Amino acid sequence: MLRNLLAVIAALVASPCTAQELSYPATFTTREIATNGATIHVRVGGKGPAILLLHGYGETGDMWVPMAVEFAQKHTVVVPDLRGLGLSSKPAGGYDKKTQAVDVVGVLDTLNLGRVDVVAHDIGNMVAYAFAAQYPDRVRKLVVIDAPIPGIGPWEEILKNPLLWHFRFGGPDMERLVAGRERIYLDRFWNEFSATPARFSEAAREHYAKLYALPGAMHSGFAQFAAFDQDAADNKAFLANGKLSMPVLAVGGEKSFGPMMATIMRFAANDVHEAVVPESGHWIMEENPRATIEIVRAFLE
Repeated sequence: MLRNLLAVIAALVASPCTAQELSYPATFTTREIATNGATIHVRVGGKGPAILLLHGYGETGDMWVPMAVEFAQKHTVVVPDLRGLGLSSKPAGGYDKKTQAVDVVGVLDTLNLGRVDVVAHDIGNMVAYAFAAQYPDRVRKLVVIDAPIPGIGPWEEILKNPLLWHFRFGGPDMERLVAGRERIYLDRFWNEFSATPARFSEAAREHYAKLYALPGAMHSGFAQFAAFDQDAADNKAFLANGKLSMPVLAVGGEKSFGPMMATIMRFAANDVHEAVVPESGHWIMEENPRATIEIVRAFLE
């Protein structure tokens, strides 16, 4: 029934928004939370049951502005930048997702928040899974959007997709190759992973390119991918202890992972619901934010 409801909602709101606000309103406060060897930049707004929003690569917590503002009407909304990305600190290590899940715990503990709903996208999915697997009592519901989980399900087959060349992009010269060319590097992701690249606006591209050009930012971004082998080993160990028991919504962009997200998550969780964001590739909050918000809202509320 939930799957049918989500499909109806998605159809009703399939007309995408074409502009995205990237600044949080004054009703949100910002915190710099020192935890687990990093300082995490966090936005907090609203009041009520808590929702944690985790971003992915090529963006920061700014991607969630439209969803955060709406959900803050009934919820406490917490939006961190992952370590090494955005305005969070860029420590030398700790980019395995098991460690970043501990960052999440530190943020929530500092804010005196216990159980939360978690909504994640891209690399945020990987941190969210590590968090839910290690601290299941702290997650009411989990939403993962349009990215695989290292070591889970068809991970090895997914790695063979040439579009994911950046998962193995490495070596001593990779930072020199992109230094001063961050926008060129990121444009390739924003274009290739979009159903309609024009929906990833020029303003958003400039915004994120500046953040990824900050000292240490590209190094930290590469470190997120370099940790995938360790993440896969950690996730297999988590899974050996059993699947996730909380309800999970697996969301794919229609022109990206689509229903494959649910296929992946059924390897990792017992109660998996499926949804697809219409008229969207990977960048769901740029390409069809309205449908994304309503799909997530229907599942959480």
